[in-house]
Amino acid sequence: MNRRFPVGGGGGAFPVRVSVFAENLRPLPKTFPMNVTSAIFTVSSSSLGQCPSDGLPEFAFIGRSNVGKSSLINMLTDSPSLAKVSSTPGKTRLVNHFLVNGSWYLVDLPGYGYARVSKSQRGEFSKLITDYVLRREQMVFLFVLLDSRHEPQKIDLRFIEMLGRAGVPFGLVFTKTDKLSADRLASNVARYRRVLLESWEELPPVFLTSSEKKRGRAEILDFIGRCLRSASDR
Repeated sequence: MNRRFPVGGGGGAFPVRVSVFAENLRPLPKTFPMNVTSAIFTVSSSSLGQCPSDGLPEFAFIGRSNVGKSSLINMLTDSPSLAKVSSTPGKTRLVNHFLVNGSWYLVDLPGYGYARVSKSQRGEFSKLITDYVLRREQMVFLFVLLDSRHEPQKIDLRFIEMLGRAGVPFGLVFTKTDKLSADRLASNVARYRRVLLESWEELPPVFLTSSEKKRGRAEILDFIGRCLRSASDR
């Protein structure tokens, strides 16, 4: 089952699901920086129908519970308390929209794979997640967070496989890179690449991040800026 990094197509008022490949991950020209001047919490939604209807482009973040998603969002927006950071995994149970620069949404999706919630809750979260990533036309790109300290996890690989089958444009964000040596980080990322290349002909974009060191902030924001410019030029 070999395939290239998937890119999808979507309709609506805003040209969504932008075609972006790994080789296009060059930094934006210095004349087009992605600066975050404002980031405001807008709404928490328990269903797709409750999400904003203004048609603005959305960039979503998702990962296993306790992968460091809230810390990454706070680092990207330079707002230490924008997304709530909890020591209890599985606290994010709604789709949270944050309006950035008054022009696009950063979307905090519920974490998956937390075993201590009930079976009914896990099913509910699963539907909320899949409804958003598979049906939300305003979603331009999905950032899938992976803990850089661990080997490839089956639940992450299954989620990535689902995205591939559905043609959802996404990238891999390795978190907590400051928690291990450079050699160990390179080894772990290479292992992920090997596993994915068993079924993929071309890999999605990869970002290495550390919320504490602010590593990867410029790269992710530049990438988002590039997507926005690409869409607006159509």
